[in-house]
Amino acid sequence: METSSQLASRLTAASRRKFWDVYNFFDWPEQLTDMWCMSPELLSIYGTPAFEALTEEQQKRLSLYECGNFFSLVLQGERPLVQGLVHRYYSKSYAKEITEYLHHFVDEENKHMVMFGEFCNRYVGKVYPEKKISLSREWAKGEEEVAFFCKVMVVEELGDYYNVLIARDDRVDPLARAINAQHHVDEARHLAFGRKFLAETFEKYSAEWTPEVLAGFQKWLGDYLRSSWGDYYNPTMYRDAGLEGGYELRQLAMTHPAPAEHRRKASAKLVDYFLGVGILAAEPQL
Repeated sequence: METSSQLASRLTAASRRKFWDVYNFFDWPEQLTDMWCMSPELLSIYGTPAFEALTEEQQKRLSLYECGNFFSLVLQGERPLVQGLVHRYYSKSYAKEITEYLHHFVDEENKHMVMFGEFCNRYVGKVYPEKKISLSREWAKGEEEVAFFCKVMVVEELGDYYNVLIARDDRVDPLARAINAQHHVDEARHLAFGRKFLAETFEKYSAEWTPEVLAGFQKWLGDYLRSSWGDYYNPTMYRDAGLEGGYELRQLAMTHPAPAEHRRKASAKLVDYFLGVGILAAEPQL
């Protein structure tokens, strides 16, 4: 069975072959087309009466700000990811092949932040700030390391679900499709590494955890995943799109069956992974 070190060597070679320049990769038009910026089925209030009450023009305008919020979420999620990976450079507990790949990982995440920031500043007028509630706690040995890579998986798996669907959707503006497509190309490597490395890291440390520590970690992870989904329902985003009652729309999105089913479907691959390696014992209620 391939180890994370062996996988890292393969991924390093792939990153070198697919190296790209974020500053010259995209054509940035003065304004976007009148197409969708995100597939309508992915919009946070899709399937609710509030969405059906909007005109198509209003729905498309909402898709621009939903896209800006989504790109901002990924950008804000990648900032601490980069900090954490840099902090782990040349750790004595990491094989040299892993450190080598982390350099490419960080380089690619920095490019992602540049392209997401450029889109948001050009077409939305800002990058939405991070609003996730801090879920701080005391850690047992190895818990913080496992938690860091769990956070990486949450940001990247949920983001990749959107990337793949938007990149394939010819109803979506070409620039938005291109950004999602390029992000997926890099993230496919990051996710392959993360799944392997997290499984090894969890196996290494959890063997020494008490049942109480494991149960506490599983509760924390379920809470973190729910908190991450809450960021997709941004009242400021609704206001910027010209919709009234931003907090009411957020509440609707968090409680209506249609968005709940979307969260379940979008999280299924991630949750199945956590269940498969034992990091979760049961599917969390999202």
